[in-house]
Amino acid sequence: MTIDIWSDVACPYCYIGKRHLEAALARFPNSETVTINWRSFELDPNAPVKSPGDLYDVLSHKYRMPRSQAQQMTQSVENMGRSVGIDFDFAKAVPVNTLAAHRLIHLAAKNGLQDRAKELLLKAYFTEGKDLSDLSTLVSLGEAIGLDAALVESTLQSDAFIEDVRNDEEQAYELGVQGVPFFVFDQKYALRGAQPVEAFVQTLEAVWEKTQAAVLENGEACDVDGCD
Repeated sequence: MTIDIWSDVACPYCYIGKRHLEAALARFPNSETVTINWRSFELDPNAPVKSPGDLYDVLSHKYRMPRSQAQQMTQSVENMGRSVGIDFDFAKAVPVNTLAAHRLIHLAAKNGLQDRAKELLLKAYFTEGKDLSDLSTLVSLGEAIGLDAALVESTLQSDAFIEDVRNDEEQAYELGVQGVPFFVFDQKYALRGAQPVEAFVQTLEAVWEKTQAAVLENGEACDVDGCD
């Protein structure tokens, strides 16, 4: 089974959704057959490389609300995060354009390290307050997951993987994705948002049953009269 997940490293529900899916996979007896592909989705592709002010300033401006209201708005997300072991610290978060981070994830995928990169970048943004627009920071994060530092630096100083990010976003557009996280199972079945763990469990089981039924119905075989 393949799960394609469109998400952004600056999306708190993407982090929570990742945890919910992981919990569901821990309950799914056929989890070893599951392949996860992280797909790029920029919530604000036109954001400056680094926004002035902190995350509360960005939210206040975006939703036209007082800064105090923006702070209150994140409280429920912090509570939800704590319930799945995520220590959100929105006061430390550095709002940036996430294109470079997505390119790093694609580089990691090429080297079999995609999930580790996704996890580390989410943690760096939401709990450690690291600047994901800073080249040296991204090089250090890449090195921490096992990539060569020189390779990360040269990659991010070039145009490598920009087209890959854009291709992911074009696929999302064709699917009608308007918000993330967005999970597509075997290119047929979708879940939107940080669904409860039980919803993921039910979807995994249902998709698995349909896949096995399709194999039983469509597989070629031989009988006493010959082979199909």
